[in-house]
Amino acid sequence: MTRPAHVVIVGAGFGGLAAARALRHVDVDVTIVDRNNYHLFQPLLYQVASGLLDPSAIASPVRTIVRRSRNIDVLRAEVSAVDLGRRRVITSAATLDYDYLVVATGSVTDYFNNDDARRHSTGLKDLSEAIALRSHLLNCFERASLVADAEARERLLTFAVVGAGPTGVEYSGALAELIKHVLPKDYRRVDFGDVSVVLIEAGDRILATFAPRLSRLAARSLRQKGVRIILGTSVRGIDDHGITLDNGDRVEAETVVWTAGVRATTPLDVQGDALARAGRVKVTPELTLAGHPEVFVIGDAAASEQAGAVLPMLAPVAIQGGRYAGKVIAARLKGAGSAPFHYHDKGTMATIGRGAAVAQIGPLKINGLIGWFIWIFIHLLYLVGFRNRALAIWSWAWNYFFWDRPVRLIVAASADIASNAREDPRAARR
Repeated sequence: MTRPAHVVIVGAGFGGLAAARALRHVDVDVTIVDRNNYHLFQPLLYQVASGLLDPSAIASPVRTIVRRSRNIDVLRAEVSAVDLGRRRVITSAATLDYDYLVVATGSVTDYFNNDDARRHSTGLKDLSEAIALRSHLLNCFERASLVADAEARERLLTFAVVGAGPTGVEYSGALAELIKHVLPKDYRRVDFGDVSVVLIEAGDRILATFAPRLSRLAARSLRQKGVRIILGTSVRGIDDHGITLDNGDRVEAETVVWTAGVRATTPLDVQGDALARAGRVKVTPELTLAGHPEVFVIGDAAASEQAGAVLPMLAPVAIQGGRYAGKVIAARLKGAGSAPFHYHDKGTMATIGRGAAVAQIGPLKINGLIGWFIWIFIHLLYLVGFRNRALAIWSWAWNYFFWDRPVRLIVAASADIASNAREDPRAARR
């Protein structure tokens, strides 16, 4: 049976799923379009990259999530364009007509037009990057156990992270713990005195969006874990062997992880004054595209202002925006109006490692073990499905009590194995 309206949701992230769920009991047909067949819990990607979580713990098939909602369908396809005049979404699989469109396409790593960074570093924004990064860093230890040249070995065992926002800080802490407590049990031939984690930040402190006291506590915790923090200088260039900083210093590193920024991605053909910083689309107080009240833009893709400031690119903003869009569509079908979108800030947090986190919730500034337990509770709340929550809590508990990472698999290309053999001809005979 054809329903009165068709809603197309582009993106199956936090915002897109929230919008779909808000419409599951509304008399509309809903089509979710995404290039992947899964919903990804991006805030925990760094734990996949550091061997703590299995990829399946943070990714859930979209069709499984919505299969009980009879009015929701899923199309795995790439969106190439949106025809606003004809109300059509053009994808690699089909052309979809819509009555309402929800654009929830999220963001990608922003290299700030630095081609060297794009070629010689890896981001941490999708599942394939996290799995490749995990394999790469473990393979660095495999190669280092065979290399006789001291400079080459030190470069293999230096891991540089550019950008000290939540992702950079969380990954640096997780990586430092992996190196200090787990990998020495596996790689007895590696001198762990050669291993270093370097966190580089152009600003004057890490976690700049947090209160200064929490930034200082987080920096102290990272240094105690062995992370070297470089502040107040940006990256001039990156090559195959490391990073050159603006002050002329050099960090020789085989691995560079770029977490310095993100940029919105959207299929909408908007330019000039319609775009805000980081490629975000300016929206009305109702989260709609100016001149097109049937088109909602939410989450990282939207530059929504509140109290004179643009809302941050955070999962809670996307979730609340998705719920709001769904409710507005439902109200319009009934001929009712709606109030402007209002974001309820529930706080921000970042984990520094096992048993340590910082959180600011309204006037409260929390750190240490209590912050870590709050962080666990919030992330379990937002993970999709009981299985994923069970897998996550089991992995966190295992790591907490035994200092072990259960997922240390190298999904190696043949070139990686070949490079090992070239570096030590005896490798094949061991």
